[in-house]
Amino acid sequence: MSRKHLAKVYHKYFPKMSANHLAKGSVEPPRKEGLLRLYSMQFCPYAHRARLVLKAKDIPHDIVNVNLMNKPEWYFKIHPEGKVPALLDGDKVVVESLDICDYLDEKYAQNPLYPAEPAAKQRDKEVIQKIGPATGVFSKTIFGNEEKSPEEWLKELLDVLQPLEDELTVRGTKFFGGDKPGMVDYMLWPWAERAGTIAIKLGKKLPIEDNQIPNLRAWRKALKVDPVASELYHGPEIFWKVAQFKLKNAEPNYDSIL
Repeated sequence: MSRKHLAKVYHKYFPKMSANHLAKGSVEPPRKEGLLRLYSMQFCPYAHRARLVLKAKDIPHDIVNVNLMNKPEWYFKIHPEGKVPALLDGDKVVVESLDICDYLDEKYAQNPLYPAEPAAKQRDKEVIQKIGPATGVFSKTIFGNEEKSPEEWLKELLDVLQPLEDELTVRGTKFFGGDKPGMVDYMLWPWAERAGTIAIKLGKKLPIEDNQIPNLRAWRKALKVDPVASELYHGPEIFWKVAQFKLKNAEPNYDSIL
């Protein structure tokens, strides 16, 4: 199949929307009947989760980006709190990243991201719950006011990452999903992709030793070249540019970053 034909197929099933982040005074783009719509923010790790699952499962959809620091009036009719992501499926709205991803995996049978065996699926859901503490420390490191040395931040990060390292060690596989990424992998990846932002913020790399979380570090390298993750990759430098708006309490211009 030629590249030109592949491009036509892609745009048929994944209609290209404006990459601009819509703000107050904007009008919501027209909806196409029968097509899923994801309300997103290009650089939000939680919205990133939903985009990963939509792509991994090859689900036709369009995306509308929202300016989270200058939210359009019409968006509050979709999500009363104005948060992203939100998934519109006909008249049904699903919010919260984990609920959206579970909804997509349950509704669309192709490329399942959870194991078929109920006990294994429940195990994956339990592992996903262990991601929260790690994302909390990441956010505190980037956006918080605590002054700690790289050594102190590393210790705090290792404490919350060790349960995930232990789980991957027990599984003995490249990914949490086995020989290819599954739901656990894609739920963790947005923060792994942005992990290098910590060194940018601190002005120094974390002093991690070779024997510390070796399986997670190998997992990160492997997932970075996964076709789904790599196509949606922005990386730590881009995320740091986004973080500057919040850290400086500045009017965001997300559309100028890429």
